[in-house]
Amino acid sequence: MAHLDVVPVADGDPWSHPAFGGDVVDGRIWGRGTLDDKGALTAICEAVEILLEEGFVPDRDVWLSFGSNEEVDGTSARAAVAELTRRGVRPWFVLDEGGAIAHDAFPGVRAPVAVIGVAEKGTTSIQLRASGRGGHASTPARRGPTARVARALANLDSSPMPARLVDTTVEMLGRMAPHVSRPLRRLFSGAGRMRPVVARALVAAGPEAAAMTRTTFALTTLSGSPAHNVIASSVTAGVNIRVMIGDTVEDALTHVRQSIADRTIEIEVVERNEPSPVSPLDEAFELIEATVREVFPDAIPSPYVMMAATDSRFFTAICDRVYRFAPFRMTREQREAIHSYDERLGVDDFLRGIDWYRRLIEGLPGDRTDPHPETRDRARRRRRLPRLRRARQRRPAGLLHSPVERRRFEPRRARLRRQLVRSRAADPLGTRGAVPGPAG
Repeated sequence: MAHLDVVPVADGDPWSHPAFGGDVVDGRIWGRGTLDDKGALTAICEAVEILLEEGFVPDRDVWLSFGSNEEVDGTSARAAVAELTRRGVRPWFVLDEGGAIAHDAFPGVRAPVAVIGVAEKGTTSIQLRASGRGGHASTPARRGPTARVARALANLDSSPMPARLVDTTVEMLGRMAPHVSRPLRRLFSGAGRMRPVVARALVAAGPEAAAMTRTTFALTTLSGSPAHNVIASSVTAGVNIRVMIGDTVEDALTHVRQSIADRTIEIEVVERNEPSPVSPLDEAFELIEATVREVFPDAIPSPYVMMAATDSRFFTAICDRVYRFAPFRMTREQREAIHSYDERLGVDDFLRGIDWYRRLIEGLPGDRTDPHPETRDRARRRRRLPRLRRARQRRPAGLLHSPVERRRFEPRRARLRRQLVRSRAADPLGTRGAVPGPAG
């Protein structure tokens, strides 16, 4: 999965290169969407086209779903789920954007961490509204609408929900424990036994780590008076809530009411989404993890709870295994550029991401629910070039189909094709060396 749409570019943002230029400068691709999410989209398409060109047949069906309005409301993803439901399709697993090969993401962890989202927080938006008489700015009254909304926002901002560790975060810290210094190693490896202590440590580590421990409230939009000399008769403020696993939207709304402690403030729910279910760490996760280790041997694969929202949250209705991961290296500075300015992706990182998607598809196991596995197996034997595939698998990660490589491999590929034609002529039924299909 991926999405084609991007967030707008503000007029005053100081981009080093044009936001929609797609310039390749200093080994990086610059522009809006390189990380969120056209980089992943083009990498998926390139990986699939490489496999199609080579005649590869996957061991199970692979569906591509590209949304067009993920940044707004995700209706295209809902439509895709509805169509798959109509066709009776239940994916073995779903993979969307989300995690990455994150550098400098966790205090004390020097190695990059391949964070694979197994769940995501629920995205809920509310509006706080205060009303009053309004009037001329020369005769202000106390506790007008603007002052009441300002106080409500200040109260909410200073009253975070309690921090706690969910099981997914405990698993993540345990995987990182061997890669940190000795004092932190005891803390990370014992996170399951010291959850309150570790939760407080993550809160102190900064906003990125703190968001892993609780439901968050971001004060986003404000609107009020149309002019400097007019007292507003109605003031509204937008609050974006990310509901933590284990909490509910109603829990968050109760916290808002208790924090602002003002019955004159109206609370309107604009958007309401509960947290997603937590996907299992079973064979599907292990396939993603193994592919990460193959292409990014220096990274620590780990599950995590994703803070942002993706189109994949709608696919939990038809699939129990929904994961969120983009196979690109991202520094802290790059992550901060998402939805901001100077978004960019390294060319080498982009090529390695293509290789990752290709290897993931090649590694898919057979579908044991396929009622006709022998048909798929015959097609695979007809179209696959085994020796060429083995040669491709031996190549180092990141070496892809550049023009130089194409020229180097084309004579070998042509020779293998001639050998395949001769073998088909000698054995038209393809019975010699046939491999049994997957178990039914």
